[in-house]
Amino acid sequence: MAIRKKNRKKQQLEQRARKLVVHASPKSIVSEQFRTLRTNINFSVPAGDLKTILFTSASPGEGKSTVSANMAMLFAQDGQKVLLVDGDMRKPTVHYTFHLSNTQGLSNVLTRQETPETVIRETEFSPNLHVMTSGPIPPNPAELLGSETMHQFMDYISSQYELVIFDAPPVLSVTDAQILANKCDGTVFVINTGETEKDNANKAKELLDASKSRILGAVLNNFKLGKDHYYYHYYGSGE
Repeated sequence: MAIRKKNRKKQQLEQRARKLVVHASPKSIVSEQFRTLRTNINFSVPAGDLKTILFTSASPGEGKSTVSANMAMLFAQDGQKVLLVDGDMRKPTVHYTFHLSNTQGLSNVLTRQETPETVIRETEFSPNLHVMTSGPIPPNPAELLGSETMHQFMDYISSQYELVIFDAPPVLSVTDAQILANKCDGTVFVINTGETEKDNANKAKELLDASKSRILGAVLNNFKLGKDHYYYHYYGSGE
């Protein structure tokens, strides 16, 4: 029994490490691509104009939660005080990535059961990175995200953190992402290369445009690099 528990814990740690690749494998090609994304985001808008960033996708399973978690980690490693918020109150995953309980979170704050201070957690990975899980799944996520309480919550966290990153539901599944995109300073659209249909990606972009969101760019997830990229990484890995 003890061996099974030990193996299960090891598997959980390995799964978390795979998701947080910038922490587990900081010199890998994937981590370097995340750093490139961080640089592009920093250059996309004037300094000080980007306090809240939304990560979303057209459909489920495109990797937006993994991308948002790794980007939150990178910005925290860069010295910024960062808050990662699980804005997906329908199928939340952030608590799995950071191995946190999800008994209290965003939904509790928006229903005024808790204050942000009581549900924001520190992480074991970086003193600069804090996490707010989604909390219990409510019956009316879209209404909560569009509420005055949400507006007040956005004002509060923007005053407490240098950068707030939201992991939002897919655009084509529910209206939640459009509501959040309208409230955030910028939106990053994650596309699973070879899986996302072009029509779906275009439709999702149209919906984001309709919500008057500021699209910073798109991330091509699972994109296969050429051999020259692998050679460059190998050549420079020892420096």
